[in-house]
Amino acid sequence: MNASYGKYLDVNLSAGTIKDYELPQDWQTRFVGGKGMAARILLEELPQQATALGPENILVFATGPFQGTMIVGGGRHAVLSISPKTGRVADAYSGGYFGHELGRSGYDGILVRGASEAPVILALIDGIASLQPADDLWGTGTSTTEESLKSRFPGARVSSIGIAGERLVAQACIINDRSRAAGRPGFGAVMGAKKLKAVVVRGNLSKTLADPTRFAHERAEYAKTFLSDGYKRFGQYGTGGGVTALSEMGILPTKNFQEGVFEHADSIGGVRLHDTILSGRETCAGCPIRCKRAVATTFDGHQVLPEFGGPEYETLAALGSLCMNGDLDSIALANQLCNEYGLDTISVGVVIAFLMEASEKGLIDEPIAWGDPQAVIRLTRELAHREGRAATAADGLDVLARDIQADFSMTIKGVELPMHEPRGKQGLGLSYATTPRGANHMEGLHDTMLASEQPAREIGVLHAYDRFSLHDKAQPVKAFEDLRSFDNSLVVCCFTSRATGETYSYPAIRSLLEAASGLRVNSDEMIRVGERAYAAMRLLSGRVGHTMDEDGLPPRFAEALPTGASSGHPVEPSVMRAAIAEYYEARGYDRYGPTDDTLRRLAMEDCIGQLQRG
Repeated sequence: MNASYGKYLDVNLSAGTIKDYELPQDWQTRFVGGKGMAARILLEELPQQATALGPENILVFATGPFQGTMIVGGGRHAVLSISPKTGRVADAYSGGYFGHELGRSGYDGILVRGASEAPVILALIDGIASLQPADDLWGTGTSTTEESLKSRFPGARVSSIGIAGERLVAQACIINDRSRAAGRPGFGAVMGAKKLKAVVVRGNLSKTLADPTRFAHERAEYAKTFLSDGYKRFGQYGTGGGVTALSEMGILPTKNFQEGVFEHADSIGGVRLHDTILSGRETCAGCPIRCKRAVATTFDGHQVLPEFGGPEYETLAALGSLCMNGDLDSIALANQLCNEYGLDTISVGVVIAFLMEASEKGLIDEPIAWGDPQAVIRLTRELAHREGRAATAADGLDVLARDIQADFSMTIKGVELPMHEPRGKQGLGLSYATTPRGANHMEGLHDTMLASEQPAREIGVLHAYDRFSLHDKAQPVKAFEDLRSFDNSLVVCCFTSRATGETYSYPAIRSLLEAASGLRVNSDEMIRVGERAYAAMRLLSGRVGHTMDEDGLPPRFAEALPTGASSGHPVEPSVMRAAIAEYYEARGYDRYGPTDDTLRRLAMEDCIGQLQRG
């Protein structure tokens, strides 16, 4: 297939060997790349008995057809592996420039098997791969690691772990470009268990495109669509612009999801950030929007530096409203610490909010006050170092919750919830409940997208829906999951692939895909590509025990929010159970996952037999 190299780099850290992994042609046409391809490889290669931190686990860095082409939204890459939080395969995505460089490397991705006895880096430089000692980097932060490796390999891009990953903290992530994270599944700990400190990539190749002239023209025309006033405003305030709006809607996660309105929302929102501590705007490869923040400030005598980026919406909410913290400078410092230590900011915020509530209820003996900005900083440091009270959550928040008999761990299948409130986005709640990954906001329906009368006709979503209801939501939830799963197989940014309304962009994306790869994908096949990737992930989770029985939400969401514009709308457990059953029927799943008939419909006959039923 054009726009693909047709192979992955296959690295075995235990044996110290490196070889090529050839991709079957029919896999490329069915799964395209990114999430879908990586999941299909793992179905083939990952031993069923593998554990997240064991040497049998496989870590995958994946690109799609657009990486390396400088298309808007293509500055991303996917990472898949078994999550230490869930014990099953999960996926994460990161922006910046690492994915672009991998797209120019001569490989569509990297498989990392086994575990090294001593710290190593994997260097893929101008098509030549090698494993090199990293003893001198072990124990350093991600910024020192990146600076050192960029000095050694000029022009390269780096994905690395910090001390949190080295210490196998469940909330550890992989950081690239100093401020981008492949986040919540805990893949930093997977790299730490493998003693893989960093992956360094420098590419010098251009992909072979099916129609280079057409692609260049359509890429330029597509880029022009991001120069609108709406995108200019989005770039100006970034994702943090949503903090105030969501609080006004009553669905800004606050006080560990006990409330949906935060009285200091304006103090930590995107406008305040823009007007006070913003020092610059960053971007990803090929993107004119420049939505990424860079900030400069101080908190408690500590400098916050622009090279660590700045807090986005999820971070502002997780380390802000969720913890009742209205101090923007402290959130910026906590964000910097997370990037340096290699910690996922959403996960850290949920852990801290849990500890604050546990302290308030007397379940732990340490006083941790709601809204204390110094406590947010201290607990972030403790979690990364496995020290103090926060260390008790380093093996997973659910582990701590069970130990102290707390029923307010805001997790799904072991993964901390993102900063989107399912009582005011009940279709998203259905995605949360059923996802094989654990709580995931990046590949589900956000009900606020369905406010218009004709939100997404091409994928069969024909009318507006009530965001407070689960009635008739199964089919649109499935449709939007499949659409975003298609995105993640191309590995394009969801802020550039516009899924609803007059700016719906998928015909243009499919045309670009055809010009790049030669694949002709109509709207029906687009959904099937996404559905295949989703089914592959569900097979991976199903073969290690995921059934419909464990799908659901934390019990807190059965309680109505007390105040605000979204008060009075709990997620009724019986209604959710009925919606889950309807959703499984819409997907063609039985309680164990995709049926054989569904796999045949998706042209996935070669995956039949992955699930044990009964």
